[in-house]
Parts: sequence; C-alpha cells; structure tokens
Amino acid sequence: MDNTKRQLKVVLVDDERLIINGLRRMIPWAKYGCVVAGEAHDGLEGLATIRLLKPDILLTDIRMPNLDGLGMIAALLSELPDLQISVLTAHRDFEYARQAIRLGVTRYLLKPSKMPELVEAVEEMVKRCRELIPPEITEKPANAPDSEASSFVLNAAMEHIRQHYMEAISLESVAASVYVSQWHLSRLINQHTGQSFLQTVNSLRVRKAEELLLDPSLQIQQIAHQVGFGSAAHFTRVFKQINGATPGEHRRTC
Repeated sequence: MDNTKRQLKVVLVDDERLIINGLRRMIPWAKYGCVVAGEAHDGLEGLATIRLLKPDILLTDIRMPNLDGLGMIAALLSELPDLQISVLTAHRDFEYARQAIRLGVTRYLLKPSKMPELVEAVEEMVKRCRELIPPEITEKPANAPDSEASSFVLNAAMEHIRQHYMEAISLESVAASVYVSQWHLSRLINQHTGQSFLQTVNSLRVRKAEELLLDPSLQIQQIAHQVGFGSAAHFTRVFKQINGATPGEHRRTC
C-alpha cells in the first residue's frame, strides 16, 4: 500500500478521560488520514494497548499511575522506532523535557495546550509517518542497538541487574522493570555484551564473589548465597566455567 495514502492509527493515553474525549473530538483526525484506534487510562494499560495495536502515532501523558514516563517512551521507541510520539503533560521540568526530546519525542506540550499547538504536533507526526519507507517495499534495517532509546533501556536494565543480582532475578522481572518484552531485552543485552541474559548476570555474580573470596572469614557457601546462587555446588560450577578454577582454587592463588 502507498505509504502516503494509508490510514494512520492513533492511540491516546491519559489518566484523565476528559482529556482523551477532548482529543478525540477536537482534532480533525479524518482530515489527516488518521483514525483513533485505541485509548488507555494508565501507563501499563497504555503499553499493552500500543503493543497490541502497533499504532503510527501516540499522544500521551507521562505522569500517570504505574508508570515511569521516560522509561515508557524509551521502551516504546526502542521496540517501535517508527512510532511518532507527542507528550501532553503538566510536568514542566526542562531537563525532563530535554531528555524526552533526545529519546525521540516529536513534541513536548504542556497542559493546558492550545489547539494550534496540538494541531501542529499532529501535522508533524503525520508528515513523519508519510515520509517513512513502506516496509512492504523496502526491507528496513534492524533497530540500532546504540540508539538513544535503546541505550536508555539497556542502561536501566543493567542498573536493575546490578541492584538485584543477589536475588532470584529473571529476564522476565528485568524486562518488566524497563517496560520491554523479554525477547527485546535479551536482544539488547546480547548486542551490547555478546552474552545472554543469564551469562551477564552470572558474570556479575562471579565478579562480586571474587571480591568476597578475599575475606578468609567467609565460607564458600556463604559467598554463594550472598551473590545469588541457590547452592554452593551451582556457584562452584558457574565460577569454574567463567574463571577456569573453583572458588577454593581461586582463593588459594589470591
């Protein structure tokens, strides 16, 4: 289908239903070849709706329950790099707005916004959508792992791992903390580290264990539990896979 003629899907996300109703009625969506395909009233519902509908355009607040606004934006643009996003918010912090724009937001509008501002934002997003290469005509490159949004997601995920490596951490729990799918996070970690999620976590655990092994008062089993392994046997096996020596052998050579 000709990308300049196809109907564009729009999703509206705001915890104030009055605002969503106003955006539906006040903006002449049909004039711009758009249809409001869905709406959501909190951050998590918004993420689910967007992943289901895969819209072209998103108008969203970023100060809602159950949501880190910048985290949501980064997650969406990391997974859906062609999504055009404009933020409509009462959050007036300049640094916050600057970071949102760096991540790839088209417009950052403050509530209450005037109609000309909203219309200009919609027109710009529609223009950008129409300029995209139609995926059915030309194969598009994979998401760049070093894009601003992907880097934001990856850094947040790695920080979460550093804070929780000693727990029963999982790919599912880390992906949920940064609002992306498990598959997408696994891909980002592999591109950045050359390792799987589990290898990345275990490498961090072993590095921390090496520090603890310098304390002769700590037993191997204590160290194993402190760095997140369920048993000394599992710890020893992983440690040897990574270092080529058991924890006890490593301790004797330190």
